[in-house]
Amino acid sequence: MSNTLNELQPTAIWHHFSQLNAIPRASKKEEQVIQFMKEFGENLGLETIVDETGNVLIKKPATRGMEAKPTIILQAHLDMVHQRNAATDFDFATQGIEMYIDGDWVTAKGTTLGADNGIGVAAMMTVLSSDDLVHPAIEAIFTIDEEVGMTGALGLKKDFLTGSILLNLDSEEDDILTIGSAGGVDLLIESSYQLKTLKANYTFFKISIKGLTGGHSGVDIHRGGSNAIKLLSRVLFELDKEHGIRISSINGGDKTSAIPRACDATIAIENDTIAIFQKQISYWTKLLQEENNFSDPSLTIELKKQNKSAKVLSKKFQSRLLASLYTCPYGIYRMTPALNHLVQSSNNLGRIKVEKGIVNIGCFARSFIESERTDLVNVVKNSFSFIKAKITEIDPFPSWSPAPDTATLTNMKNIYFTLFGQAPKIDAIHAGLECGILSETYPHLEIVSFGPNIKGAHSPDEALQISSTQKFWRYLTSVLAEL
Repeated sequence: MSNTLNELQPTAIWHHFSQLNAIPRASKKEEQVIQFMKEFGENLGLETIVDETGNVLIKKPATRGMEAKPTIILQAHLDMVHQRNAATDFDFATQGIEMYIDGDWVTAKGTTLGADNGIGVAAMMTVLSSDDLVHPAIEAIFTIDEEVGMTGALGLKKDFLTGSILLNLDSEEDDILTIGSAGGVDLLIESSYQLKTLKANYTFFKISIKGLTGGHSGVDIHRGGSNAIKLLSRVLFELDKEHGIRISSINGGDKTSAIPRACDATIAIENDTIAIFQKQISYWTKLLQEENNFSDPSLTIELKKQNKSAKVLSKKFQSRLLASLYTCPYGIYRMTPALNHLVQSSNNLGRIKVEKGIVNIGCFARSFIESERTDLVNVVKNSFSFIKAKITEIDPFPSWSPAPDTATLTNMKNIYFTLFGQAPKIDAIHAGLECGILSETYPHLEIVSFGPNIKGAHSPDEALQISSTQKFWRYLTSVLAEL
C-alpha cells in the first residue's frame, strides 16, 4: 500500500481529490472552489459555464464512435461539511484538509475529510481531463450548497442541462445503486429572553458533554448514536429539578445535517450546594456512559469552574427552554413499513446557541412522505411553543421517488454483474440527495446514484476506502463506455 495519496491508483482521481481538498469549500462559502472549477474547465479547452446560482457546468464532446449515444449528465456537489474535533486546532477558512492513509482508508487529521462529495467531484474531473476514456457527450454539473440548503440544485434552470441520463456520484456504499432519497427541510428556531443578574452567593461552572460518535443526520440516524444537545438538555433538566441551577449559555453543534458530538453550558450553582452538585455530575457521567457504551464509547462529561460571573436566564424562561429541548424529537420518527431497514422520517436537533438574550436552534426534518414530514415539523414546532419561538422552514426539498424499471438502471445492473460477478443492491436512502430536485426540474431524466464506500460522513471520523474507490472508478468508466 502506498504511503501518500499521490502514489495511489488510479493516480488521476487521487490527484484531483488532493487538489480539491486544498481549497476551503464550506456550504455558502464556495467562491474559491467555484473559481477553481471554472479555471479547471477552461484550461482543458472545454465549454465552461457558471450559472447565476454558482453551479459550474463543463461540457465534453463524445469520443469517436460515441456521438450517437445519449448525452450523460454527471453530477456532484462542491461543498463539504466542516467539522473538527474539539482538541483539533484547524481553520477551515484558510487551511486545506490534512489527509493521511490508514491501511485501506484515507482519512483526515481531526476534521471531516470531504470525501462527501469530493471524491465524486474528483471522479468527474478525471473523466473531463482524460484523453483515453470512451464515453458519450458529457455534461458535468458541479452544484453548490448541497449540505445546507440545496440551493445549487434548486437554482438550476430547466433548459440548462440537455442530457437524458443523470449519474449522481454522491452515494456511500459501493454495492448499492440508489434510486430514491428522502426529502427534508431545515428548521430555524428563534426566541429571546431577558437577562438576569445573580447575587454573589453563586459560583459559575462550564459543563461539557463531548466525545460522541456523531455522523450524518440522514445516513447515520438509524445507528442509534446519541445527540450531545439532547443529552446535555436531559442532564440540565434533572439538575435544575434537584439544585435549581441557573443557566447563562448553551452551545452545541453547528450543522443541522450533522449529529452533534459535543455541547456545553455555562451554569451557576449556589455555593452551599457545590459539593452535592459535583457528586451529581459524577453520577450522570457514569449513567450516560453505561447507557451509551456501545454507540458512543468515548462519551465524557467535564466540569470546569469559571472565574467570572455572567448574567443568566430567568427561572421561568429557563424552565420553558429546558422543557422544549427535552420534548423536541431526535432520531427515528417512523420506519418505512414496506422496507423495515429504511428510515421513513426523522429529526435531528443539530445546533443550539443560547447566550446574550438570544436563542438560535436548528433542526433538520426528513421524510420520504411530504405529509409525514409536515406532521413531524408540527411536532417540533409544538415542542418550542413553550418559549413562543419563531420557527422558519428554510429551503425545503422534495423526496426522490424510486423508479426501479428504467432502461438505465437495467443496463447498470447488467454492467455491475459483468464486472463483479454479483448483482448490486437496489435501494433508497434516508439522506437527502439533489436527485429529488433534479427529477422535478427535469422529469424526463433517468437517474441513478452510486459511489465508493465512505464511513463517518459529516464527522471527523470520515474515511474513504481506497480499494472501493478503485472499484467505483472501474464501474464508472465501464458505465460511460457501455450505456
